[in-house]
Amino acid sequence: MTIAFGNDHAAREVRRELLDYLKGLGHTVVDFGYEGDGPADYPVYARKVANAVVKGEADCGILVCGTGIGMSIAANKVHGVRCAVCSDTYSAAKAREHNNANVIAVGARVVGVELLKDIFSAYLGAQYNPKYDPRIAMIADIERA
Repeated sequence: MTIAFGNDHAAREVRRELLDYLKGLGHTVVDFGYEGDGPADYPVYARKVANAVVKGEADCGILVCGTGIGMSIAANKVHGVRCAVCSDTYSAAKAREHNNANVIAVGARVVGVELLKDIFSAYLGAQYNPKYDPRIAMIADIERA
């Protein structure tokens, strides 16, 4: 699977470990993350990841900022993105299974690096259940309106 990955300054210290983890699972990672000094504007990275997903350059996206909230708000502004904030493995799996979330956002200041990895695995290991197609169509209708 090809994963678009983005982070801001809040996740700078864990980004390399997270990238290595995803690659170690056998995934290809397109890295849009920030590793410079000082603050970084999270909407820039959310947009890059979201655009890569909707253009088909990646199968899904993972965003990491302080809480996951800002990244998810920004990513969800891109037409075709269904981004969920996840702070636990159950929500991560259900985001994929029930909502066909094509991007998740997590908070490096909310959960530790090992739980981040577990959240990634739960999300990436889950499969969308097509019985929820009518609800996904309703979301698409709202997006088009």
